[in-house]
Amino acid sequence: MSSIFNAIYAFFNQIIYAVASMRIPFDIIDILIMAFIIYKAIGFMRETRAGQLAKGLIILFLIYFVANWWNLATLKWVLSRFVDYIIIAVAIIFQPELRRILERMGHTKLVGSQGSNLENEPLDDCIDKVSRAAGVMQENKIGALIVFERATQLGEIIDTGTVINAEPSVQMVNNIFFPKSPLHDGAMIIRDARLYAAGCILPLTQREDISSQLGTRHRAAIGMTENSDAVVLVVSEETGNISIVSNGQIKRNYNAISAGAELRALLIDNKNSENGNTVISTLKHINPFKKAKGKDAAEKNELENKNSR
Repeated sequence: MSSIFNAIYAFFNQIIYAVASMRIPFDIIDILIMAFIIYKAIGFMRETRAGQLAKGLIILFLIYFVANWWNLATLKWVLSRFVDYIIIAVAIIFQPELRRILERMGHTKLVGSQGSNLENEPLDDCIDKVSRAAGVMQENKIGALIVFERATQLGEIIDTGTVINAEPSVQMVNNIFFPKSPLHDGAMIIRDARLYAAGCILPLTQREDISSQLGTRHRAAIGMTENSDAVVLVVSEETGNISIVSNGQIKRNYNAISAGAELRALLIDNKNSENGNTVISTLKHINPFKKAKGKDAAEKNELENKNSR
């Protein structure tokens, strides 16, 4: 019993020593950064199957701690061999999750600019035609799987299908997914607002918490977004329901209009907000109420000041 009190006493002594020797503000910044990383890691694991795997590893560490405390020689030896290779095991077990984290870090932009309406016009037109085609397929219960490529290049996926590189149109999308057409039984890849490839094979998700109501198309869509930052539109052949998948999460029960709005939010609005959230744009907006010249600018600045109160 005294050993427990000694351990607790030593623990609190270490905390007091750490606080007394803290370098302000560097150690505080260090703690805040680590807290943010841990917070984001927990949030990321809750969204994926990594959460269940992490719980299993924590349980193993607790068992190892108990075995070491009670001096259970055999159990301690077995677990110590496992701990020796824990880094390799984590790299293998969490490979999909680690890949997604690194890809998201790679997509982070330190310098950028707002996308202009002119740059977004081709993508907006493509989204309009794809969503209208999805509405037609929804009415006729024709299955479809349409992938919008973003920052992650999908060259390996494109190689599994046929390159068509066509201008987007409602008729073209419907013809490709028309039953018994040569390219209907696969995914369409949209690159740079063009119908770039069709008949492509997507990786299936390995998650076990997927509803049994979701078929192969939906599992392929989830698997695609788990391995890339793509956005996928799915039309169910059985029910005609339209679903949209991004970041491994699926949202269902869209129609042609709501699907188009959701795709614009994910592909255009999010892109603009990400590009706008950069170092340069931050520096430009350090003083949002900077006084401008002219009568109109003065009135505008006055109105902004009133709204900010």
